[in-house]
Order: sequence, then C-alpha cells, then structure tokens
Amino acid sequence: MKGSLLILLFCFCFIGVSFAAADSAATVQKTDTAIKKFNYEAATQAYMDSIPQKDKAKSDAYFEGGYWLILWNLIYGIAVVVIFYFTGIAVWLKKLVTRISKNSNIQNFLYVAIYALISYVLSFPLGVYVGYFREHQYNLSNLSFVQWLREEMISLGLAVVFGSLVIMVFYIFIRRTGQNWWKWCTGIALIFLIIGALVAPVFISPLFNKYQPLADTKVKEGILSMARANNVPATNVYQFDASKQSDRISANVSGFAGTTRVSLNDNLLKQCTPQEIQAVMGHELGHYVLNHIYKMVAMFLIIIFIGFAFVNWALNKVLARGTFRSMIVDLKDIAGYPLLMLIFSVFMFFATPVFNTIIRTQEIEADMFGLNTARQPDAFARVAIKLSTYRKMNPGYWEEIFFFDHPSGHNRILEAMRWKAEHLNEGVGKQ
Repeated sequence: MKGSLLILLFCFCFIGVSFAAADSAATVQKTDTAIKKFNYEAATQAYMDSIPQKDKAKSDAYFEGGYWLILWNLIYGIAVVVIFYFTGIAVWLKKLVTRISKNSNIQNFLYVAIYALISYVLSFPLGVYVGYFREHQYNLSNLSFVQWLREEMISLGLAVVFGSLVIMVFYIFIRRTGQNWWKWCTGIALIFLIIGALVAPVFISPLFNKYQPLADTKVKEGILSMARANNVPATNVYQFDASKQSDRISANVSGFAGTTRVSLNDNLLKQCTPQEIQAVMGHELGHYVLNHIYKMVAMFLIIIFIGFAFVNWALNKVLARGTFRSMIVDLKDIAGYPLLMLIFSVFMFFATPVFNTIIRTQEIEADMFGLNTARQPDAFARVAIKLSTYRKMNPGYWEEIFFFDHPSGHNRILEAMRWKAEHLNEGVGKQ
C-alpha cells in the first residue's frame, strides 16, 4: 500500500514537472518570438527619424563648427604669445613685477596674473564670439550680454587667482629641481586636481547657480532610493537654476570624501518625465559607483606627465636656439611661462582625441550602468533625442573617435534598444 502511494505520488510529480516544463518552454518560445519581433535597429532608426530634418541640420552645423574652433583657439593662442613677446610687452611686464616686489614668488604670482589679464583682453574677440554670439545664433543661450559678461568675469577672477597660485607653486619646484621639474610638478598637479574636485561642488558651482534641495519629494525619494541601492553616500538631492543660462538638460554626482552631491538642473525637471529623470540619474550615479572620478584623475595624470615631459624637452630646444635670449634667461625665468603654456597647448591639441576617448569610454560605461539600474531604455532614448539640439546625432566612425567626448546620440539609442530587446521578457518597454 505504501509502495503504491509512493508510485502514485511520483506520477503526480512527474506530470506536474512535465506541465511546468511545457509551460516554461511555451514562455521561452513566446519570449523569443517577442524578441525576434522587436527589431532594435529599426527601433533606433524610428527614434532618429523623429528628429525634424531642419533641427538635425542645425545641430550638426553647430557641433561641426566646434571642430574648427579647436583649431582656431590654438591659432589664436599662438598669435597672443607672438604679440606678447615681440611687441615689448614681455620685457615691460618683467620690469614691472620686479619693481613691485623683490620676492621671486610674489613676482611670479603677479607675472602670471597680469599675463592672464592681458591674454584675456587679446583673446576677447574670439571669446565673445564663441561664448555669446555663436550660442545666441543657434538659440542655445538665455543670457543677456551683461549676464554673460558677469559670468565671464567670475571665471576670469577664479582663473587669475587660483591659476596664478598654482603656477607660482610650479615655479618653486622648477627652481629647486631643475630639469626634473616635470616629474615633481606632475605630483603637484595631482594635489590640485584632488583639491579642485573637493571644493568645486561646494564653493565654485554656487558662484554661477543657486543650489537648493529638490522640492519634488517623489522625484527626490526615487533618486535617493537608487543612490542607497548602489551605496552612493548622498542624503539629499539638489536642483539648480541652469535655465537662466540655457535650456540644456543636465545632472551630475560630484565631489567625494564628504562633499558628494547629487544635483540636477531645473531644465531636466521641466522638460523630462519621471522615467526620463530616472534614466538620467541612473547614468550619473554610474559615474560615482564605477569610480570614474578616480580613474579619470589617474588617466589624466598620465597625460599630464607625458605633456610636461614634452614641454621640458621642447622648451629646452627652443631656448637653446637663442630666439628668446633677450627675453627669457633660462628655464627658471617666469618670463618663459607664456612660451611654456603655448607648448603645452600644442601638446593638448594633439592629445584631444585621447582625452575624448577616455571620457567617452567612461560615458559608455555609465550608460550601461544607468540602463541596468533605472531599466528605462525608451526614456533613455528620448533623453538622447532631447540632447540633439546641440549634439550631432549620427557622426562617422572616425569623427566620433576624434571629436566626441560622449557617445553619439545614435549609438546611445542603439545600445538602449539592444538592451530593451534582451529584457522584453522582464516587462521592460511597457512605458
């Protein structure tokens, strides 16, 4: 009797397992069919086709114009240095700071500060075109000229004070370490990079925008929930009034070591749905979780190390030729600072694709983290469309490699739709 019951129980279990297996097979088949029906490439093209041709042409023209501005900025910088050295300004400035102070450090600080002001004045025509007139030409700025100039003066003030301080410290090490200055100054650059990352969210950003706790409780709690789930040490979310500058949407997770801050601008709140905000913040949290700030500093430091080595080699070669003998005594002479910066600018010009690739790679990683965290592929695609007002959406392969510090809109949407195709069985896409 007992054996018969065991056999009967086994039969029922077998039948149950068979039905479950059949049901599971049917579910898998149904899911496979759904995925096959969803063509992620066609979905991507549908999003791309939603952009009016006129708007696409306008954003392409704006973005492609930026390629030329990289070159023009370098040429303009060369012209400024030539004017500075070969019109007598360099000799006059050296005499001026020597009369003001006998302390070499103060002389160096003043020299760099005054040179920065002179350089800004000489570069102002290009700066006002790029920063004000060009932005208004493409309807990408909400600032009046007075408002724009006010922000320029704040930026200039910060650059003059803190930039001069950094260079003054550099020249202390140049005097003490001679031809090995570039190794020591790389370490000093690391210290200043860390300090900048620490203080920028708390002290620098509020100089340009008003930051306050996010008023929308529902949106805030959703973001903090994602932050807690990913071990991001944020206890509040801030919004800032970027709409006074432009209509661009943005957000960020900035700072570290106690200054971590999750911020999103008011344009994001006004223009985007809760799902789109979630998609954006998933991306931004990804930068923090994936330790991008530390990796970025490390990789940039390697480039700075190579750049300083190149500057040391090139500057010694130039000084050995004797062209600047009447104006620059030797490597330790602060009069050589404009020439040093010019050589470094040339190096950075050719290193632009490397910088862009480093940043773009991290942005791709953050995109994937955001998709896996927020699980909003269509919302992410819609945000990419909204960014198309000032970004070229579908560049060529090498064009993206050389000029894009973010993945192109087309590639971002393609990855989102590919992710969606692989997660349809989880209910993703019903938005």
